[in-house]
Amino acid sequence: MARIDLFKQALEEKRAVKVIAGIDNFDIENIRKVVSSAETAKATAVDICAREDIIREVREMTDMPIFVSSIIPAELAKAVELGADAIELGNFDVLYKKGMSFDVNEVLSLVQETLSLLNGKEVFFSVTIPGEIPTAEQIALAAKLETMGIDLIQTEGHYSTDANLTGARALMDRAELTISNTIELVRNVEMPIMTATGINPTTAPFAFAAGASAIGCGSCINKLNSTISMIATISSLVEIANKNTSKIAEMV
Repeated sequence: MARIDLFKQALEEKRAVKVIAGIDNFDIENIRKVVSSAETAKATAVDICAREDIIREVREMTDMPIFVSSIIPAELAKAVELGADAIELGNFDVLYKKGMSFDVNEVLSLVQETLSLLNGKEVFFSVTIPGEIPTAEQIALAAKLETMGIDLIQTEGHYSTDANLTGARALMDRAELTISNTIELVRNVEMPIMTATGINPTTAPFAFAAGASAIGCGSCINKLNSTISMIATISSLVEIANKNTSKIAEMV
């Protein structure tokens, strides 16, 4: 079975866990820790930046499905040549911190350019829906992407700088928008939805309850200092995802 088929199976069973090293994370030592921790904890996939040397090294160190994220179509096409199992147009959230923004037309243009560069080559293609655009536009964009043959939609929330929020309230505020976006998209498109932004062991159950087939988890893992902590956090997320599968099976 191909690596990406394992991820697809997890999507179908609504238990996929993608560990995100970071679209702008070029710290190879940190990336190694994230990837090795994800593999040890039995995450479904890892998501890394599009720098060629990092793609090559991660491909050599693991047989896990590798997503490569970028907003540059040429980088995504190159990533496929370098052994990426999937490409992700997006993970925009981190770029908002730099003052960048994306609208529907820009996303569609980037997707079309990427498909053109792939020149018919088959690859699992995920696209992030900008979390700050109006809900109706998100739904319309997702429907259009579905007709274009995109395999997976990733939702996102917003970057909050409110320092007054702490504890569970801060965690929920970070994830509230992405979970509400998940609910709306699940209702309106047939393709699987991955919930990302602010997803961690506290908020992950809400993502699955909203209908997500997968969760994308980044900062709750890649900001940790030790491999042990990373493994523990990822293991908790995998356990939550597997429980979601069990609940669905009981309902059938």
